[in-house]
Amino acid sequence: MKNFAALTRMRIQLTIRNKMFLFFSVIMPFAFFFLYAGIFAKGVPDSVRYFLGPVVALTVMGSFWGLSAALVMFREQGILRRFHVTPVSASDMLASSIVANYVLTLPTVLMEIIFAMLFFHVRSVGDVVALFILVTVGTVSFASLGLVVASVTNTMQETQVLNQLLWLPLIFLSGATFPVSFLPTVVQHIGVFLPSTYLVTALQRAIYFSVSINHLLLDVVALSFWAVTTFFVSAQLFRWEPESKIPRQAKIWAAATAIPFLVLGIYENRTGRLIAEAQAAYHAVETGHHDGANGQRPYSHDSGDSKDQNSEPDQGSHHH
Repeated sequence: MKNFAALTRMRIQLTIRNKMFLFFSVIMPFAFFFLYAGIFAKGVPDSVRYFLGPVVALTVMGSFWGLSAALVMFREQGILRRFHVTPVSASDMLASSIVANYVLTLPTVLMEIIFAMLFFHVRSVGDVVALFILVTVGTVSFASLGLVVASVTNTMQETQVLNQLLWLPLIFLSGATFPVSFLPTVVQHIGVFLPSTYLVTALQRAIYFSVSINHLLLDVVALSFWAVTTFFVSAQLFRWEPESKIPRQAKIWAAATAIPFLVLGIYENRTGRLIAEAQAAYHAVETGHHDGANGQRPYSHDSGDSKDQNSEPDQGSHHH
């Protein structure tokens, strides 16, 4: 445990010096925050609270980009080779990378919440326990995705290309950049196959509707299972030296990590649960009615109705 703690501290120090981490984990999240809160939400506290879910999700998801690039850079520069001569296993190295990434992501999320309260007068961020759990599970999940990317790419150029190919659908088809209701119906049904969609909608429900973690278990379990799968695959494919060849089955292993959300996407397309909940959230912010005060959901989970008949408007909401 002492060796793991020392390794994690070292990974934090190395990451802080990385300019790519600074951009994707600090500059980009705050740019999105002020763009969403100041322009999309027009500074209205209730609307800012609605957009805080996607902003936090983007902060959490952005970790995979910086982490994958950092590991590939360390491999190219021979830094990983030095770690390899110490009593450190691949799993130790990857786990410490995730923990370091998590420790560095939390302050950014916390600052976004503080800014929302100070600058835009958001009085509540919903269910804090659910928010914390989702940030934790989301950070670990997408950091594990970054580990897989670092394991199957050889150079920084390859890493950036693959990251871009992953990043664009993750943010544009999930409701992270545009509300799901804005997207064409076909795109909505494609989006339920992406892990980012579950993170965005779950964070939105936890923050805007104060939904407890008990009602978000499907999203949490799906992201957790994906995190375990991607971490296992990355540990099997991890390479310490740039000269090491990628196993032939590496791409197949990497593609296999998508199976959990392939299955879940089919289920969601049959039930329509997630799309209905995302539409209900947007409808609530448009009409100024949501039930964030008592934690009940403003829709029927079983029937998919956009509003629960027993819900009461939040006194803090604004009528547009």
